[in-house]
Amino acid sequence: MAKKELRLLVAEQKILNRIYVVRGQKVMLDQDLAEMYKVETRRLNEQVKRNLSRFPKDFMFTLKQKEFDNLMSQIATSSLSPGWGGRRKLPYVFTEQGVAMLSSILNSEIAIEVNIRIIRVFSKLREYALSQKDIMVQLARLEKEVKGNSRDIENIFAVLKELIERQRNPIPRNKIGFKLD
Repeated sequence: MAKKELRLLVAEQKILNRIYVVRGQKVMLDQDLAEMYKVETRRLNEQVKRNLSRFPKDFMFTLKQKEFDNLMSQIATSSLSPGWGGRRKLPYVFTEQGVAMLSSILNSEIAIEVNIRIIRVFSKLREYALSQKDIMVQLARLEKEVKGNSRDIENIFAVLKELIERQRNPIPRNKIGFKLD
């Protein structure tokens, strides 16, 4: 594998590791995005606040305290914790559409390149989810078929057992025909 391909794979894995599910949506934290764009989190959030009309609730939202605590228990990153040296406010999270919209307010070369990578990772996740859905549908169909077949197989085994028993213990039969004394 070429060095460039390996670098891209590592970059995609880093992006994938920073995608979380909150409120049933795949999202990325403002802090993670800022780090990837090589800007301060507060600068990223300033740009977002200046362009709030571009970020409806399905593009970006602020985490609730309970969601934030749950997320922190999953990723255990102390720099995200509110308090001394950490966050003072609850973070913004951006959906795939919100990340795409960020590219319109952040015009640096790095932001554009990172956005392209992030959107590609989101697309791969969507493709993977769809393929998993297809597999689950096929498994459900097979399960129904197997349940129907299992009754048939049980019947076959019952008949086979009965035939084997008859061969072991044949039923005495009266001979028919002409008998000589």
